Amino acid sequence: MSMPDTYLHYPARRYGMDHERYEWSDLFQRKPIVWPNGARIALSVVTHVQHFPLDMPAKPFKAPGALMMPYPDFRYYTNRDYGNRLGVFRILKVLAEKGLHTSFALNAVVAERYPALLKAIVDAGHEIVAHGYDMGKVHHSGLTLEAESALIDQSLTLLRQKSGQAVSGWLSPGRAQSFNTPDLLAAHAVSYCFDWANDDLPYAMVTDQGSLVSMPLAYETDDRVVADEYFHSEPEWVQQIKDRFDVLYRETETYGGRVMSLPLHSWVSGMPYRVAYLREVLDYILSHQGVWTAPSHEIVAAYQAQV
Repeated sequence: MSMPDTYLHYPARRYGMDHERYEWSDLFQRKPIVWPNGARIALSVVTHVQHFPLDMPAKPFKAPGALMMPYPDFRYYTNRDYGNRLGVFRILKVLAEKGLHTSFALNAVVAERYPALLKAIVDAGHEIVAHGYDMGKVHHSGLTLEAESALIDQSLTLLRQKSGQAVSGWLSPGRAQSFNTPDLLAAHAVSYCFDWANDDLPYAMVTDQGSLVSMPLAYETDDRVVADEYFHSEPEWVQQIKDRFDVLYRETETYGGRVMSLPLHSWVSGMPYRVAYLREVLDYILSHQGVWTAPSHEIVAAYQAQV
């Protein structure tokens, strides 16, 4: 059976990108960014705090880290929940030791199910970033505009009410978006999102509802990706983070400020045998002159003040 001619028809096929969200840009040709106090690197630590429901659906797809065994999958469920009971507090302790104020990306249901956990994060001076409702509710183009808007509204409303913060940042579960997600985020007073992993600096996105900034969030050196997808060891992760930082730090001598993105998961880096490696990574980065660590919304504000 031959394929119909329509199989090869793709209306967005043309020179350039397949969307209108941003213009292509050479990072090395942009106007240099200068971080506060002349810092060379803005260190953006984003800790994922997630809830994987026992009954999470398999369609249209499961978010990374999803439960894999037949229902009820208590093995993976409790492993992921370890991060909410123990792991996150180890990460909080390390951050407090270093005097760092960072960002925590929370599934909204965490604020409802674990109010003491939310309070501990907020009381420690960290920013809350919306991470969707839970890891079973992914965003995709099979959702109607109304359904996705309601899901975003539900997530933001819950986190804003429970945290007392503006919650201006967003990270979709599994980083998955529909074609409508950026417009809907801007319409719900979200000023930046972490879903796209194609830059080492923030950049402006185009929406039909106003401004939205894309913030760097490293994928290939994400602790979960390195451990669960690449099957690399913890010392290898440490070396990868150091190598990433070293390149960015050298580039700042000529091209201006960079963002060093450090994505963490409470159920990965919060494990007893991994937390020492997190401490090693932070000690290495912070041993350099000109490193500014701040919650993501402050990094975004510093960027927007210069463009």
